[in-house]
Amino acid sequence: MSADSTGKPSDKSVAKEALENIRRMLKGDVPPQMSTAKSDADGQRLEVKEVFEEKYSGTVDDLIFSIESAAIKETDGSEFWSSRTLMPIMGYGSGSWDDFKQVILKAQYACERSDQRIDAHFSNVVEFAPRGENDDIKVTRYGAYLIAQNGDARKKQVAFAQTYFATQTRRQQLQETKKSGTKDEQRRLAMREKIAEHNIALADAARKAGVEAPADFARFQNFGYQGLYNGLNVGAIRNAKKLPATAKILDHMDITELAANFFRTTQAEDKLRREKIVGKDQANAAHFDVGRKVRKAIKDIGGTMPEKLPAAEDIDKLRKRIAGLDDDT
Repeated sequence: MSADSTGKPSDKSVAKEALENIRRMLKGDVPPQMSTAKSDADGQRLEVKEVFEEKYSGTVDDLIFSIESAAIKETDGSEFWSSRTLMPIMGYGSGSWDDFKQVILKAQYACERSDQRIDAHFSNVVEFAPRGENDDIKVTRYGAYLIAQNGDARKKQVAFAQTYFATQTRRQQLQETKKSGTKDEQRRLAMREKIAEHNIALADAARKAGVEAPADFARFQNFGYQGLYNGLNVGAIRNAKKLPATAKILDHMDITELAANFFRTTQAEDKLRREKIVGKDQANAAHFDVGRKVRKAIKDIGGTMPEKLPAAEDIDKLRKRIAGLDDDT
């Protein structure tokens, strides 16, 4: 180490020695240590401390265990973490609370930028603060994930935590999607229910028109399908979509096809009632005409003809999957 004219270490040499120590520490060449060097270049004695944390020797499984063990369960089943407990787990020393709070501030900013309420994932508390401290920040799993994402990735613990929380967040998203279904799946379920309800209203309108026997109503329905599906009846539609002979075709329609059939049923009922149609043949012809006009509307806007749309997952299987009753749950 070089010295100045008084024989004392220069500020430059002190900084150089500290830098070399850091490099050796990162390589694992020297153990954690605290050394002091003194300089009175400004007329005062200046103590320079080089404090290094021990190099993390644990595995990612060790870190995961520490994170999950630190979770605090609420009475409603939710969970949260104390930021002061997360701090050493993520490699920030016991005296690094101010530094760690800066990481939390970045995490809160990221939370806000992702259109999430900060107070839903971060809340100031005092009951979990260590003795002698008067503040702590309670965070949700998502909040802990954001803290990890905004931490110093040069710390092995932070790098591990980033990977772990990213994986956990994605897994949770997939589980929630599986339980609640995607938006399209929810829309499909809702539309299927609407058709089931409206078919009752259509049956009532058809009965008043003279279509009373179940076999007559099945024939009436076929006329509507033939108008919409270019002459295909229920059996032919099953064949076109390669469905089992016992399958209910409405249960294998996607949201687009269901919407077309919902329009067919609502307009057929309206036409029967509005025009006060009487007679089975007249009712069948009216239903066919409505189906044909719906088909024309699809063609005019450049849509795919319904018989060309692929069969969707059986609606009953979809309901069971979302309810968590399937075998894969």
